[in-house]
Amino acid sequence: MIGALLGDMIGAPFEFDRGNKTKDFQLFSKYSEFTDDSVMATAVAEALLDTLGQSDKTITAALVASMQKWGRKYPNAGYGVKFSKWLHDRKPKPYGSFGNGSAMRVSPAGWLFDDIETTRHMAALTASVTHNHPEGIKGAEAVASAIFFARNGRSKENIRSYIIHEFGYDLSRTCDEIRPGYHHVESCQETVPEAITAFMEGKDFEDVIRTAVSLGGDCDTLTCIAGSMAEAFYGVPDDLSAECRRRLPEDIIAVLDRFNKKKKSAVSPSHDAFPDGAEEYTIPDVPITEELL
Repeated sequence: MIGALLGDMIGAPFEFDRGNKTKDFQLFSKYSEFTDDSVMATAVAEALLDTLGQSDKTITAALVASMQKWGRKYPNAGYGVKFSKWLHDRKPKPYGSFGNGSAMRVSPAGWLFDDIETTRHMAALTASVTHNHPEGIKGAEAVASAIFFARNGRSKENIRSYIIHEFGYDLSRTCDEIRPGYHHVESCQETVPEAITAFMEGKDFEDVIRTAVSLGGDCDTLTCIAGSMAEAFYGVPDDLSAECRRRLPEDIIAVLDRFNKKKKSAVSPSHDAFPDGAEEYTIPDVPITEELL
């Protein structure tokens, strides 16, 4: 989860195409602040922690209550117009969104459950309280799936193959091909594949963050999503984790600490045991084939 928060605050100064599409930039500045991405990831974490093992109805109600509570607590974090209205609705209903908000807040679901079926189901629940469009749910499930498999030691090619097979995203473009024409857009369809590609190309946690920022666009959200996957694959350097915590309020840190105590352990971030392209290490029912790669 801290990888998502770091991506959010590092990407925030470059949102709305304010960067110059380079990986060479200062990681932190006075403008590196958490936004709605971090607030809602915190809300989702709290709701899921409070309702582990309970019914979908209970989990959904907790998600709504937690998201409204945290959104009202931090009203100026940068929410979209429709979501802002939802935060203050006495009887909030999903509104068919396919915005990337469902993918930016889903990272806790990738860490809290023991199997991919439950992980995807919980990811869908976190999306469906607002972003119940199929693309909104798909974006959340894809990101949570990548986190789940990354923390369980799968290679990037395994993860890439699963995402293509299960969600149909086009991951054929490189970041160099995406970067020139990419612009600020807030849909899952045009944020999640780009974030996954940045994660795939990054050489370590920091490089994933820098690669995501270099694409431009809705930079805090794109980098939040990429950072959430990078954390599960590489871990987060101690100095970056400490700087992130220094920039967070105590209430968010409290949820983060509670989450860290409960989340499932990740494998060694080296992933040496399962190198990319290892044919013998495949995701169940989704064999690595040339067609998928």
